[in-house]
Amino acid sequence: MTTTAPFKDLPTQYHHAEPERRWYRFWEESGYFHSEPDSRRPYAIVIPPPNVTGALHLGHALNSSLQDILIRFKRMQGYNALWMPGTDHAGIATQAVVERRLLTEEKQSRHDLGRDELVRRIWQWKDEYEARILGQLKRMGCSCDWQRTRFTLDPVCARAVRHTFFRLFEERLIYRGKRLVNWDTFLQTAVSDDEVYHETVAGHFWHLKYPVMDPRPGEPTHVTIATTRPETMLGDTAVAVHPDPAAALDRAEAELRQKLADAPEKEREAVLAQLDGLTQRRASVLPTLVRLSEMAQSGRVLKLPLVDRPIPLVADEWAKPELGSGCVKITPAHDPNDYEVGKRQNLPMINILNPDGTLNAHAGPYEKLTIPKARERVVADMESLGLLVDVEDREIDLAHSDRSKTPIEPYLADQWFVKMDQLAQSAMDAVTDGRVKMVPGRYAQGYLDWLGEKRDWPVSRQLWWGHRIPIWYCATASEADLKRTFAGRDDVVWQRDEEQERWLLCAREDDLSDDAVPGHALVRDDDVLDTWFSSALWPHSTLGWPEPTPELKYYYPTSVLVTSRDIITLWVARMVLTGLHNVGDVPFREVFIHPKILDGYGETMSKTKGNGVDPVDVMDKFGADALRFGLAHLTTETQDVRMPVEFECPHCNQLIEQTKKNRVLPRVKCVHCGEEFSTQWAAKPDDRALPRGAVVSERFELARNFCNKLWNAARFAMLNLEGYTPAAVRDEELAVEDRWVLSRLATVTQQATEALESYRFADAMRSLYEFAWDEFCSFYVEMVKGRLQDAAQRPVAQRVLVHTLDTLLRLLHPAMPFVTEEIWQLLAQLAPQRGLPKPAPAAASVMIAPWPPADRGRQDIQIEARFAHFQEVLRGLREIRSRQNISPKTPIRFAARCDAATAELLRPLERYFQSLAGAQAIAWGPEAAAPATNAHLSLKSVELFVDLTGLIDVAAERARLEKERGRLQGAITAKENKLANANFVERAPPEVVAKERASLAELQGQLGSIDAALGALAKS
Repeated sequence: MTTTAPFKDLPTQYHHAEPERRWYRFWEESGYFHSEPDSRRPYAIVIPPPNVTGALHLGHALNSSLQDILIRFKRMQGYNALWMPGTDHAGIATQAVVERRLLTEEKQSRHDLGRDELVRRIWQWKDEYEARILGQLKRMGCSCDWQRTRFTLDPVCARAVRHTFFRLFEERLIYRGKRLVNWDTFLQTAVSDDEVYHETVAGHFWHLKYPVMDPRPGEPTHVTIATTRPETMLGDTAVAVHPDPAAALDRAEAELRQKLADAPEKEREAVLAQLDGLTQRRASVLPTLVRLSEMAQSGRVLKLPLVDRPIPLVADEWAKPELGSGCVKITPAHDPNDYEVGKRQNLPMINILNPDGTLNAHAGPYEKLTIPKARERVVADMESLGLLVDVEDREIDLAHSDRSKTPIEPYLADQWFVKMDQLAQSAMDAVTDGRVKMVPGRYAQGYLDWLGEKRDWPVSRQLWWGHRIPIWYCATASEADLKRTFAGRDDVVWQRDEEQERWLLCAREDDLSDDAVPGHALVRDDDVLDTWFSSALWPHSTLGWPEPTPELKYYYPTSVLVTSRDIITLWVARMVLTGLHNVGDVPFREVFIHPKILDGYGETMSKTKGNGVDPVDVMDKFGADALRFGLAHLTTETQDVRMPVEFECPHCNQLIEQTKKNRVLPRVKCVHCGEEFSTQWAAKPDDRALPRGAVVSERFELARNFCNKLWNAARFAMLNLEGYTPAAVRDEELAVEDRWVLSRLATVTQQATEALESYRFADAMRSLYEFAWDEFCSFYVEMVKGRLQDAAQRPVAQRVLVHTLDTLLRLLHPAMPFVTEEIWQLLAQLAPQRGLPKPAPAAASVMIAPWPPADRGRQDIQIEARFAHFQEVLRGLREIRSRQNISPKTPIRFAARCDAATAELLRPLERYFQSLAGAQAIAWGPEAAAPATNAHLSLKSVELFVDLTGLIDVAAERARLEKERGRLQGAITAKENKLANANFVERAPPEVVAKERASLAELQGQLGSIDAALGALAKS
């Protein structure tokens, strides 16, 4: 026997803060998050490790919520579930943040501090922000195995990095070479193509003349080129002209004529203009280009102005006769296209830049100038020499470093590269043969396209924070010296660098000392490895590779990777190829690519733009369950999540629209109360002294309301469990509403399970939301109230109610862990044993309760159809009450015109219309007559007529019906016109035409009902 007395004090509002702290501590202390290899089937996920550059944002919250939903779901299904947590050292990004802070706060550079002190400062930053990140994940309810937390620079991961580099070096899959790279002059390091973004800026085309040395009679005395970066001319080593400019123009003209033939009318004028321009170039430019091509093929030379260096005129197809002057300057060390020309033409490659972006000695008199100053001086000097032809305003597509936000300079430098031909192919094969499945499948093509380029991967970075490259240089030793020194050791290998005339030594485990080779000095490489090199090993390094640990054997390959499309190439592809290379198997079986979160303007959320939502703000206001459910509810396969955001005034708690203008202001004035508050951009003391306005989204309001709805339904159940006793329930004891709710429960369990298995998070959340809110809370709980007051019917009603609530809590737990645990624990005090058909002891936590099976034996298609009609009519009756402003306490009478089968389904539920809507049915079926004065509503399967005698304003109802009549008449006319169109009737599939005719008949029937209602009102 139970008593509900203490539960009468349960609040009517769910307060999230205290339960979240209490239950997370309980889960951790109970060891529910920890996983050890055993005989169960494993299910493993590795977290995409957040960068220790700062706190988590809403994109991280989405990613982590989806992973935790899967982990909790699989844990409840009986899998031995491991969610591996950790963070990424994010070499270039973290060093950039700390260096900027150092420069801003202490006016010092890293060189002022020195390597050891800068690295010590970065470790301090890492410790602070890693703790903050892990705290945020815990606050969200993430059930990671915190005992296994890894960091990409910790000893376990570092050992995996050393072994990987060593193996690649030994297999000659990693090499050092001089290549053109993207250079970040602020951080003074190379960055990969994937770490570069492009921005259109206002710029210029400078048209410059280069003198021809010793021109012959009839030859041009100068060659004109155009450039957006005039300072790079100091590194020019040639000027190129097309080897056959006439043929090139012919090809360009043929392409334009084909384009003209294919172009729609509105584009033809522009193409014709291009053809006219080409015709003019044949007359004005082509003769000179032909002559220059002949000069190039005969070995003629130009003089490079300002530094007076002879450079050849070369014939190369990179020069386009249809563009500009038809000639291009070639700067192989500072332009990727020119670099390829330089290799083809065997040109010198002159780097004119220092690592910090100033010009070096190769720039002659411009040495030590910054790029902007050098540009200004070069242009002025060319003008004074009469060699500046023109300056043309242009919009320039300028590459920027995503890390420092400064312009990228193409830069020729010695770097370490991983050969990608074999490795890339192996990763491509893994997707094409199905060993790795991408969800949604459309993302596989981008993965394959990127790997298909098989570009070698630049893995060295000129930083101080990261995995230092385990290479030592020795220029004086002989190979005999090396063999003698390292005899019997397999942890040191070496290769000859013929270009630099030195040995490259690689150590697998311990560092080599400077005097490791007697009589010779070793110098260690200063560079560190690209962050993506260590994170590429994450699925197996975190499990202890290269050691054959029990964890590696049991959990690898992991089950699924959940990530964003942004890093499919940067990270996903590289994890696949390194997993195959190191372990011999793929790192995961499936990859789920989730959508991105956009603001109300369709822009990606970011702290830089000021449009990001801090998940802590959401959790403070709405709770972690609302954050998680709200994000999952929006996660579809097909589109990004658009989430309008607003400021919440800290003074009056009103919401203020966030615009592109106010989102970057340090302070905002509330339009409601007139008070000012600070934003994330507050820097001045006066601004920072103001209370901060949180950035929130109303999208989480729905989820918070859902939490409260669930809480109040559970509260009602617990307040009505007086005298509850667990016992078996026979099918014949079930009332019609019990059979319905159990059927719906089985159906929604099946739907939610299938949706989660296939990563259809939004579908799973929508099914659960609609069942919990619309069916369990709004209908079943209301239906069962009368039986709970009846001593004879109460026991079965209680058992079904408790079982349904128990199952619903388990279904919702992965998405809403805290509120479900709070209710679960309260319910356990009243009903420690529960379930149908026979009760059993409840689990100590909903987190470790078994996932409910879909009891298909309970599914009843007829009873679900009956209640679907019932719900439709009930909503219709409530809508009419609301529309006619009839008090809920005022009884109403109604007639339902429907087919006989629908009437047969609905008639047994008449008493529920009375109890739930205060409505008495007076007629059912196809012949049901409308009352003389009625409110009419056409539903999908029923026409409702509510008797309004004495209840309404007749004139207002007549006006409403007239408006509805007009709408119906318009729809009927459109259908009639469509069916009168012979082309449609003859060409459309017969079933489509039949459907249109049926729709027309239905509309005409509704119009007849409206006319009848209007006629009845005319008589009243």
